[in-house]
Amino acid sequence: MAESQGLRFQADETPSYPVSFGLAFQHILLSITGIVITVAIIVRAGGGSEEYLAWAAFAVLIVSGVSTLLQARPIGRIGAGYILLMGTSGAFIAVSVTALERGGPALLATLLVVSSLFQFLVSSRLSLLRRIITPIVVGTVIMLIAVTVMPIGFDLLFQAPEGADPAAAPLTALAAMVVTIVIVLRARGALRLWGSVIGAVVGCLIAAGYGIYDMSIVADAGWFGVPAAGWPGFDIDLGPHFWAMLPAFIFVTLIGAIETIGDGVAIQRVSWRERRATDFRAVQGAVAADGMGNLLSGLFATVPNTSYSASVSVVDITGTAARRVGVCIGLGFIALAFFPKVAAVLLVIPGPVVGVYIIVLIAILFVLGLEMVAQDGIDYRKAAIIGVSFWTGIAFQSGQIPTEYFGWAGPLLENGMTSGGLTAILLSTFMELSGPRRRIETSLSVEAQPKVQKFLDAFATRANLSEEMAHRVSLAAEETLLVLLDEIAEDDALGQRRLRVTVRAESGAAELEFLAAAGEGNIEDRIAFIGAQASEMPVEQDFSLRLLRHIATSVRHQKYHDIDIVSVRVEGKVA
Repeated sequence: MAESQGLRFQADETPSYPVSFGLAFQHILLSITGIVITVAIIVRAGGGSEEYLAWAAFAVLIVSGVSTLLQARPIGRIGAGYILLMGTSGAFIAVSVTALERGGPALLATLLVVSSLFQFLVSSRLSLLRRIITPIVVGTVIMLIAVTVMPIGFDLLFQAPEGADPAAAPLTALAAMVVTIVIVLRARGALRLWGSVIGAVVGCLIAAGYGIYDMSIVADAGWFGVPAAGWPGFDIDLGPHFWAMLPAFIFVTLIGAIETIGDGVAIQRVSWRERRATDFRAVQGAVAADGMGNLLSGLFATVPNTSYSASVSVVDITGTAARRVGVCIGLGFIALAFFPKVAAVLLVIPGPVVGVYIIVLIAILFVLGLEMVAQDGIDYRKAAIIGVSFWTGIAFQSGQIPTEYFGWAGPLLENGMTSGGLTAILLSTFMELSGPRRRIETSLSVEAQPKVQKFLDAFATRANLSEEMAHRVSLAAEETLLVLLDEIAEDDALGQRRLRVTVRAESGAAELEFLAAAGEGNIEDRIAFIGAQASEMPVEQDFSLRLLRHIATSVRHQKYHDIDIVSVRVEGKVA
């Protein structure tokens, strides 16, 4: 597998605390403004009081800190074990404003608590959604995140106070951009870690020279404090407003879960020097932590919470994926909640500097989305799903498709990530349900081999496979079964396992899928390790892996908490 040459600290390594807190500051610097501004937009648009706004801003930093800590240091099955920064969710703005208008903070809190339960459900049953929430869907959603966020970054480039020099904002943005890009592209070692911070400092200095760096807000903020107005409570009546709003909250919650799945996959791609197969147990943990963030948001009666995709870009740019940095981010958010003046220092960073941050980070994220949709190759079916979904999202985002015809869903579809992601899900579901396939269920044991062989012989006859192709499919199935049996040979904790084998012929190939409970290893990683070795004499336990690597065109192993899924593709002559 490909090695990441620029990674300074991978996920399981421990940089010094000064370096960790410095890198955490970069994450916080990027996100703190967006987190608090999103709270202000929702509360003020929904008619909330200034007292509630103060409480919501305080509580959202606490929730963001706790959920970021959970992502970096999981508790049980909650958390990914990677740097996934958590903060306010822009996708929830429309429904949250409506909830505040109809029932105030108490209704919003109740809706968040109930809808968060669906994220826990998605996490626990993620393996059942694997054919719908595919790399094609997730990669398309990631690319559309860039489409929805980039306009905000470009708007900020020219944001300046009234009466300021017309050149102030563009020159501030240009200075920050040039310094950031030069350091990211050319710097080596520790200097590269500080590229984003140095670019921001230079931008702030230029802004101060033009008089657009307003420090009066900092002077007015207190050093330490907790909002005087406390928790606003719940709406436990579950009246008509609750039932009318619940479907919309559930839908947006599922969209947020899809985004988090993409983040959970992408963060693993940039967190290790040696590229590893995606561990879907970590993805399940990321979604569960996302659900916990929304549950806490409801309990604290603040606005919704989700993972920030920019975390992936920051890790890629800085070359630091150490979990310790994620812990420092979480602690930093919690501390900022109690020190309003420190938060105010970050909030007065000029818009052009923040815009440069967004543009650089989201541009890199867009390319990661491209890599994801192309990781298994693109045929005409996948190209149709990607193209139609992506441009549908752009059409809704730009207003080319009017949303007034879609009723209550109209405000949700205005977001390109939501409309394009939903399109990708619908198209993938159609392709999945309309594709012919056959399957057999049996026990995962040596006795299963004759049953699987008989099943595949019947399939080869029906699909009119050539003799050579039929032999290769049978041999691939046999070796995959032997590898699975080897995986569970020393683990009897779950007792007798069941095995489901599915096969279908498509595009000059046969695709086999094995569903089973297995051990801790990953077949993809083991095959990659064997492939990287010289022509050594294979040891007995690796013989099946070597043979499978030779026979199959591709092998994918998806590990979930309760099930393992091995997908094998064999290409050849299919009538």
